[in-house]
Amino acid sequence: MTVAQFRESSQQSAQDQSQEEDVSLVRGEHSLDHDLVSETDDILDEIDSVLEENAEDYVRGFVQKGGQ
Repeated sequence: MTVAQFRESSQQSAQDQSQEEDVSLVRGEHSLDHDLVSETDDILDEIDSVLEENAEDYVRGFVQKGGQ
């Protein structure tokens, strides 16, 4: 093996390792994003239910008594 071949082999190994690290980081972020989306959906569902309850009370305040 010549010096040039050795350098090329070393550079290729470093690039492969860097790409593997990038892929693992992306996968880690993907699972983090999934957790964040799940938490956000839960919060939005809770807000939606509160708004539905409060909307009913709000509308009842405008309903006229006695059919007027």
